[in-house]
Amino acid sequence: MAKKKKKPVTQIKLQIPAGSANPAPPVGPALGQHGVNIMQFCKAFNDATKGKEGLILPVVINVYEDKSFDFIIKSPPASVLLKRAANLAKASGQAGKEIIGEVTKNQIVEIAKQKMADLNTTDLEKAIKIIEGTARSCGIKIKEE
Repeated sequence: MAKKKKKPVTQIKLQIPAGSANPAPPVGPALGQHGVNIMQFCKAFNDATKGKEGLILPVVINVYEDKSFDFIIKSPPASVLLKRAANLAKASGQAGKEIIGEVTKNQIVEIAKQKMADLNTTDLEKAIKIIEGTARSCGIKIKEE
């Protein structure tokens, strides 16, 4: 007889800086209310994200009936990758009116390839258009080479 796969009771979605998860909010309260061992999660997350310090990583945590958990780390948000490529601290407050940085078409393609697994398309050209739209909404100009 085949072993029955456990179904998660709850899914928790958080955005945590890589390598620096700790029991303070937002991690502690989100996991504590579901009975998850917070320190065990923090240690596992920090080990899994070593070398990516400085990036904010979305994580989906599946919590099961017996309070065990597993998690999936997604790629960083496109806006974070674009700001890093353009050497910006934050995005424009007036998107469309104020241009605060530039990225090259090649940088857009690299970001689209990196985000491909998390986007809702399998076509690279459409993924590039999605990333270009995010760049425009952040006030970042795309320059042709």
